[in-house]
Amino acid sequence: MASFFILLPSFTIHFFSLLLLTNFTSYTFSLCNHHDSSALLQFKNSFFVNTSSTPSDTFWFYNKCSSFSFKTETWKNNTDCCEWDGVTCDTVSDYVIGLDLSCNNLNGELHPNSTIFQLKHLQQLNLAFNDFFPSSLHVGIGDLVNLTHLNVSYCFLSGNIPSTISHLSKLISLDLSNGLWGELKLNPFTWKKLIHNATNLRELYLDTVNMSSIKESSLSMLKNLSSSLVSLSLRSTELQGNLSSDVLSLPNLQKLDLSYNYDLIGQLPKSNWSMALRYLGLSSIPFSGEILYSIGQLKSLTHLFLQECNFDGTIPLSLWNLTQLTHLDLSRNDLNGEIPPSLFYQLPHLSFLDLFGNKLNGEIPNVYGNLMKLEYLELSTNNLTGQVPSSFFHLSQLSHLGLSFNNLVGPIPNEITKLSKLSYLDLGFNMLNGTIPHWCYNLPSLLELYLDNNHLIGFIGEFTTYSLQYLYLSNNNLHGHFPNSIFDFQNLTDLAFSSTNVSGVVDFHQFSKFKKLNFLNLSHNSLLSINIDSKVESISSPYLEQLDLSFSNINSFPKLLARLPNLQSLDLSNNNIHGKIPKWFHKLLNSSEYIYYIDLSFNKLQGDLPVPPYLIYYFLLSNNNFTGDISSSFCNASSLEVLNLAHNKLTGMIPQCLGTLPILSVLDLQMNNLYGSIPTNFSKQNRFETIKLNGNQLEGPLPHSLAHCKKLEVLDLGNNIIEDVFPNWLGILPDLQVLSLRSNKLYGTITCSTKHPFLKLRIFDVSINNFSGSFPTSCIKNFKFMMNVNDSQIGLQYMGSVSYYKDSVVVIMKGLSMELSRILITFTTIDLSNNMFEGEIPQLIGDLKFLKGLNLSNNGITGTIPQSLSYLRNLEWLDLSRNQLRGEIPMALTKLNFLSFLNLSQNHLEGIVPKGQQFDTFGNESYEGNTMLCGLPLSKSCKNDEDRSPLSTSEDEEGSGFGWKAVAIGYACGAISGLLLGHNVFFFGKPEWLARLVEHMFNMRLKRRNNRSGANHRTMN
Repeated sequence: MASFFILLPSFTIHFFSLLLLTNFTSYTFSLCNHHDSSALLQFKNSFFVNTSSTPSDTFWFYNKCSSFSFKTETWKNNTDCCEWDGVTCDTVSDYVIGLDLSCNNLNGELHPNSTIFQLKHLQQLNLAFNDFFPSSLHVGIGDLVNLTHLNVSYCFLSGNIPSTISHLSKLISLDLSNGLWGELKLNPFTWKKLIHNATNLRELYLDTVNMSSIKESSLSMLKNLSSSLVSLSLRSTELQGNLSSDVLSLPNLQKLDLSYNYDLIGQLPKSNWSMALRYLGLSSIPFSGEILYSIGQLKSLTHLFLQECNFDGTIPLSLWNLTQLTHLDLSRNDLNGEIPPSLFYQLPHLSFLDLFGNKLNGEIPNVYGNLMKLEYLELSTNNLTGQVPSSFFHLSQLSHLGLSFNNLVGPIPNEITKLSKLSYLDLGFNMLNGTIPHWCYNLPSLLELYLDNNHLIGFIGEFTTYSLQYLYLSNNNLHGHFPNSIFDFQNLTDLAFSSTNVSGVVDFHQFSKFKKLNFLNLSHNSLLSINIDSKVESISSPYLEQLDLSFSNINSFPKLLARLPNLQSLDLSNNNIHGKIPKWFHKLLNSSEYIYYIDLSFNKLQGDLPVPPYLIYYFLLSNNNFTGDISSSFCNASSLEVLNLAHNKLTGMIPQCLGTLPILSVLDLQMNNLYGSIPTNFSKQNRFETIKLNGNQLEGPLPHSLAHCKKLEVLDLGNNIIEDVFPNWLGILPDLQVLSLRSNKLYGTITCSTKHPFLKLRIFDVSINNFSGSFPTSCIKNFKFMMNVNDSQIGLQYMGSVSYYKDSVVVIMKGLSMELSRILITFTTIDLSNNMFEGEIPQLIGDLKFLKGLNLSNNGITGTIPQSLSYLRNLEWLDLSRNQLRGEIPMALTKLNFLSFLNLSQNHLEGIVPKGQQFDTFGNESYEGNTMLCGLPLSKSCKNDEDRSPLSTSEDEEGSGFGWKAVAIGYACGAISGLLLGHNVFFFGKPEWLARLVEHMFNMRLKRRNNRSGANHRTMN
């Protein structure tokens, strides 16, 4: 017991010493300030962390975060906040000085009273890549005056950037770059204060912030940061005005990105570049002219992006001075000339080269052993010729090679390096021939292979690599069986096999093996039999969005369609599908939220029309046997752009509401049995470009609301029973090019005022009506397009700008009714036939110099055939039959070198039929019924044809080969004959036969002169 009391003082001293040491240690090394810890926990609790989200369904497209971190999961009460993920504390004080919650997937609103603004000692704050929508950046940010690094990029903030941000005078790095859905704005006042106060700024990133109000003078304030600024990025900020060269001359600037400011006018400096530049991005700034040679001064440059800048000229050779260059993008310009070999020989560090979408020509330089670091090479959409360089396939680091849409020929190289990393190969839309090389079937790294639209031949081999995700072989001359090895691909996304001549039998249900299949096109393979197994119930392709089985010899709906929840585009046109549409397909349409395109045209479908889904754009059911009426439910499809129900057996009335659909561009209901009136309520803001209601039983007057269709190009109302006067008010439509009112009950005269000129009209057909009065001169004189078409500029272009639809029209061409399935822009015709027009053909008809067809038959037109018709040098058919025309056929019409059809029958023409050129090809039927005509090809010959030939002008003689040489020969022969005849008269007296001949010729000429004088007199009257 005594020993216990002896030891007690010693124990007590050690105990208290230990207690004090513990407390001292806790106090000395616990760095978390209670106030900061509380503020952080409250900040955390104001958000929720969306741990279920994946990068693909948030903002992962920015490619900035390697993964979501969920740092705040470590933030818990009664723990040291300095140990929390993303938190940094000062080593001396107990304050939080750094907070990095980037890529943490925080969701919620950043409140004005957020506790984060209470962390007064913060020096670095990074909240990038979280979702604070629809928050704004509040004035409280200005309280964090110790900040040197602030990053709130891609947080979907909106509103004005507060002026208090200028209080952060210690800033070294500022990143306010915003996302596609963010709407941050920066006004000139805040900009000026920020640049004036933050004089230590080294990095400034404001991508996608709205800076449209910042003027050139304000932008030039960046000169105040000339001693500090190292990185400046103002991508997609809506800057306007001239790009100051001062920005390109900041002495310490290493990174400058002003890309995608479409209203910023640029001009590269000829000197005084910022020589420290390593990264220069000026894409989509509208420069002009050539890329200046001075660009070669930037010898430290590693990244140069001049995409879509309107540059022309050649690629400057000075680029070879940029020996440190790793990334070069000159795509989508107007650069021409050849690719300088120096790009391949003098830039050994180049890993990215994009020259897509220029006008480069010549052969592609061979890289040989150079560019061994090249990973990305894109030369598509140019005018390159020659063969594909084999050296490309020996670049061990190359992963992307794009050479499509050029004029490359020859075979695809057979050899490839064994170390190849090639994952993307696009050689489509060239003229390559030969067979597909074996390495295309077994290269393990290959993910995307595009060989479509070439001249490749041979069998399609079996694949031994199953990495392919995109395979395009369409439109080649391949043959053989469909390769079954394709069904072993695990990750196939797109498969395009249209027009490949493959054969054999394919079980369609096998495509359900592709769990990621998105696009499938097997169309236009007449030798391929697709087995549609309707008994398969359990299969599905959940990701399939686009399916094209047109021209595929199938005769029933694929049952698999019922199990495609994400189907967006379906083309089953031009098959033998018959019977009614199955109920499950109706159900699919009613339930779908994604289908935008359906084409079931050119089949043998029957029954009632299916009702289009609400969000569909294109609904094509033409050339079937559908019956019944058009339901007013069609008008619920407010997104419709093209509705084609032509060539069916539909009855009933056209729903009036179709005229009110907001974006409907094409309404084609031709060749049905529809009756009633045309919709009368076309809205003022409609987008109609084509309206075709011909071949029905529509009646009543033409609705004046058609004048609201300001974009209308084609209006075909032919073959109905419409009763009205001529709608001259349609001339107000600025783009109307085709107007067909043929075969109706229209009546009255046709007149046009100068206010309604029909300036772009190229097809004018009012035939088979009851129009009367004089020739419609007041309209035709306004057909400016028929006067000024330029064939050489337009070329073989066709009408119609609407996708998935081709404009067509029925015309009487060369005496036959023909449907033009596509309308050439240069096609022009006027058809006034089968009416009751009177009077003469005006001389101004000759002004329509690009007219190809003119039909005035079956009218009461009088007078003579005007000489001005000879000016229609593009005319291919002319029908003036069954009128009251008199006089001679003008010899000048023989100048119509393209005339292949002529009908002048059943008139009162007289005289000799012209000879030469195209007139030598016309038969008797062209002139029958004109009893006073004579000469070939008619059986009635003309007496003294040589004297009755119409007098030729010098131009006619030149055109027919009758020139001065023939005149000289004839003159010489005539002189000799005259001398002989004079000798006989002098010695033997005047012969009686000669006197009778001269008298007869004189009388004939006098009679002809009198006839011409009478005709001219009638014309003048």
